[in-house]
Amino acid sequence: MKKRIVLAFGTRPEAIKMAPVYLALKKRETIEPLILLTGQHRTQLEQALAIFGVPYERNLDVMTDRQTLPGLAARILPGIAQALHDLRADYVLVHGDTLTTFVSAWAAFLERIPVGHVEAGLRSGSMSEPFPEEANRVLTDALCDTFFAPTEGARDNLLKSGAHPERIWVTGQTAVDAILFASKQGRLPECVPPSGRVVTVTLHRRENWPVLGALAERLAAVANAHSDWTFVFPVHLNPIVREAVMPALSACENVKLIDPLEYGQMAALLARSSLILTDSGGLQEEGASLGVPVAVVRNVTERPEGVQAGIVTLLGNEPETAMNSFAALMDDEARIRSMARSKNPYGDGYASERIASALEERIKNE
Repeated sequence: MKKRIVLAFGTRPEAIKMAPVYLALKKRETIEPLILLTGQHRTQLEQALAIFGVPYERNLDVMTDRQTLPGLAARILPGIAQALHDLRADYVLVHGDTLTTFVSAWAAFLERIPVGHVEAGLRSGSMSEPFPEEANRVLTDALCDTFFAPTEGARDNLLKSGAHPERIWVTGQTAVDAILFASKQGRLPECVPPSGRVVTVTLHRRENWPVLGALAERLAAVANAHSDWTFVFPVHLNPIVREAVMPALSACENVKLIDPLEYGQMAALLARSSLILTDSGGLQEEGASLGVPVAVVRNVTERPEGVQAGIVTLLGNEPETAMNSFAALMDDEARIRSMARSKNPYGDGYASERIASALEERIKNE
């Protein structure tokens, strides 16, 4: 009888990184993969799955307007627990560091269902940056049975936290699998010019909310001073983010403020870009996979391999310092070329197959 493996997730980044895992598991004769969504993101979540042709069994649709983190967790926990029971889950896979990740792992643990963590072992070293993601991934790892670490550094972090070495597999990052596929499928958004330099911008991290308005004002100054560049900014749908960044940037002719893109378009945009300016975690991996230098508006990163490889640079989040550093990078063509030539430290595009093989081995040995 096939083992029923429930992949539980709720946001677009999780869907992007878990879809290749689902497809790899689907090939295994001993496994029946099922997808359970919390709906922490709404339309974007289903759009991401559609790119890969991946179905889902259930969507808990927990999202409410301007929800609090405690309120979201309170809605996810009973819904996940009941759904795992209804789906007769033998094993649960979660991904990364969202609130859905931690609460799903907690629900499975309480139901005595073993949990595997895809993208396990990432650490920034600061429980407040990124917030609440660092706490989510640390707590998730504490509940898990099996760990799929994207890098040797992540494996080392897991060993330091007490994970059993025989329960850890170093697989590479599934984001690489996803972006290499999607960048060939997606079409560029209409606002992207056919020629010239392009910067993709995303800013939305919760710990940056207090300075988002000031960051946007400083970015506007950078854009005005670099009129030969086009800045494409898919603005997060969170009203707090929109209210902070749009007033400062809407008057800049070379800044294209657009709604979030479906994943294929976003992948094509990243591939077309000369630079990426972001506070995202996933875009650090995606930029590295496509050979596009990434400037990160954060003080720390849980993905230090990109910084060590040279494809990623940390700017900090003090608005004037961060944007001055970014402007200097834009003006340094030699540095941009050097960063772009860096080796991708996050994998080769076969992480999902390794995860499927490892999970099949783990289940056989139960």
